[in-house]
Amino acid sequence: MDLWYTEKHTDGAGITLRVKKSLFSGESEFQKLDIVDTMDYGRMMLLDGLVMVTERDEFIYHDMITHPALFTHPNPQKVLVIGGGDGGTIREIVRHPEVELAVLCEIDGLVIEKSIELLPSMASAIDGSNPKVKLHIDDGIAYIKEHQGEFDVILVDSTDPIGPAVGLFEEDFYQTVFAALKEDGIMVAQSESPFYHADIQKEMFGNLRAVFPIVEMYQAFIPTYPSGFWSFAFASKQYHPVKDFDRKRAANREFHTRYYNEDLHLGAFMLPTFAQENIAE
Repeated sequence: MDLWYTEKHTDGAGITLRVKKSLFSGESEFQKLDIVDTMDYGRMMLLDGLVMVTERDEFIYHDMITHPALFTHPNPQKVLVIGGGDGGTIREIVRHPEVELAVLCEIDGLVIEKSIELLPSMASAIDGSNPKVKLHIDDGIAYIKEHQGEFDVILVDSTDPIGPAVGLFEEDFYQTVFAALKEDGIMVAQSESPFYHADIQKEMFGNLRAVFPIVEMYQAFIPTYPSGFWSFAFASKQYHPVKDFDRKRAANREFHTRYYNEDLHLGAFMLPTFAQENIAE
């Protein structure tokens, strides 16, 4: 049988991938989870029918949600990830020698369980083998309310603003994140596609600017995400991602990165005009 998965990005455009076989299909109290094996992109996780990660291009997303913040903060010892149950973000965080504790707060335990079982290249740091990592199966908003002033960096590795992730794009949530950060803390969150999601971005960055003194967008190319052109929001209490970037530390990193590097860090914050206009004040 010739089986294809298609995700519609608009009423008239989308992405389609040939599927070799289904590895898991189930539903938690929060969402539907599928993991399939594709011809061109390897194993792929879907939540409520939408692509979350694939083995072939996940390194781009996970490099870019982690390393820009961790190479801007001078001493990121304690890092929190909200969402990110596939484990790829935690995997990149613990490669930084400065990090002493990486906390994963994921609302859906089924995502963690099946990632460890079926996506081991991403979940290698959340399988219980890394002493730096602590897992919490909990609502991220509730968790950070109980941990004020504790974290150097908080990364919001969320789905689109639908279902359980809706609250992770609102001003009240960003105020809670601000309170959970130390006095020089940094937050990064995925911020959708500049090509397709201008309305979401305008509201999101407006909400962030109401809370944080430093707010910037940066970009990455991720083939399986809508339009291939994706973005992240960098929000900081003190450090600017370009002016305060520790280029020397990034250049001398002791681990290999397939997408991120010290030149790309700076270039990622140089946005095309239409993306600048999406988030203009």
